[in-house]
Amino acid sequence: MKSIAFAISSILLAGSLVSCEPHAEPVAAPAERSGVWIDVRSPEEYATGHLDGALNLPHDSIGKHIAAEVPDKDAEIHLYCRSGRRSGIAKDTLERMGYTRVRNEGGYAALKDR
Repeated sequence: MKSIAFAISSILLAGSLVSCEPHAEPVAAPAERSGVWIDVRSPEEYATGHLDGALNLPHDSIGKHIAAEVPDKDAEIHLYCRSGRRSGIAKDTLERMGYTRVRNEGGYAALKDR
């Protein structure tokens, strides 16, 4: 019986060490984050919680407002949403506009706990 419990706990421990995140690099703590962080969710979603210091530019209008907020097309920009889908769309938009250092950071839930 002890060997079964040991095997199960070993499997659970090993599983907790494997990351399924699409980004291998850890996201810095809020005080250590560099660049411009943009939440591309809706204003209503943003109001329910967001990363400290993050701008709110929804993915479907980011192209219209980005130049006013981030005029430097070589600025480091980090995008996030709920799951990473909308931030991927926003990333494509910004890259088509000539922004060179844009990164899709994925979902807010995973970021806020780091």
